[in-house]
Amino acid sequence: MTYLVLAVLAVATVAGLLYRARYGRLRTSAGDLPPGLLPPGASDGVVLLHFTSATCAPCRQVKAVCADLVQTLPGVRHVEVDADAHLDAVKSLDIWRLPTLLIVDRGGNIARRSVGVPDRSELRRTVTEVMAA
Repeated sequence: MTYLVLAVLAVATVAGLLYRARYGRLRTSAGDLPPGLLPPGASDGVVLLHFTSATCAPCRQVKAVCADLVQTLPGVRHVEVDADAHLDAVKSLDIWRLPTLLIVDRGGNIARRSVGVPDRSELRRTVTEVMAA
């Protein structure tokens, strides 16, 4: 019985560490956006496409991080998408958890993806890289 408890604790610890290591990290992503998801003129620069929900507490933190970035970097736009109202887009983009932030380049392609609250400095660095590409 003791070995079973220790095994369960070990598996839970490893799972927790993996979750924590991936939470908020910006990963390379590829894909096209469903048509009509971005408002007109949004593709003039880099778009921070933020999938959110009214009941999502971390979504408010992502909104604050994005608002800060938009104010300090010209050519960056923040667009919030209500995940509940756009279930087709959520399914086609393989979004499983909120908040999900997609960084969309000038060509309308998804360049990076983050699940959770991204680090401000990492997001700024990544957006600057996407703008330069």
